[in-house]
Amino acid sequence: MTEVAAALIWDGDRFLACQRPANKARGLLWEFVGGKVEPGETREQALIRECREELAVTVRVGDIFMEVTHEYPDLTVHLTLFHAAIADGTPQMLEHNDLRWVTIQEMDELAFCPADEVILDELRRRGAPQC
Repeated sequence: MTEVAAALIWDGDRFLACQRPANKARGLLWEFVGGKVEPGETREQALIRECREELAVTVRVGDIFMEVTHEYPDLTVHLTLFHAAIADGTPQMLEHNDLRWVTIQEMDELAFCPADEVILDELRRRGAPQC
C-alpha cells in the first residue's frame, strides 16, 4: 500500500486541480497536488514537501477532508486529502502539464484520476466552503 498525501486548496469557490505529466502513470489525468509519503515523514510533512517541489508554494496544512483507498492495476494507494492553504508563493507548473482553479460545477469537464472520483462525489455533496 502506497501512502499518499494530497491538498484541497481553495481560492474562494474554486479549488486547485493539477494535470499529471503525459509521461507518468495516469498521464494527463487531473488530480489534487500531492504525492507519496516518504519513510520518516508524517503525511503533513510530505504534503508540504510535495507542494514545494511541484508548485513552488508553501502550504499550511489543515484538517483531513477525507481518506480514500483505491486499487489501480499497478498499485494500491491510501490517499489522505487535507484542507490546505497557500501561505507563501504562487502556484507554478514545475511538474504538472497544466494547473486550473475550478469550481465544483466545472470539475466535471476534467478527467480526474479514478482514486479521486469518490472525493469529487463528496465535494458535490458538501459544496464549496462558505467564506
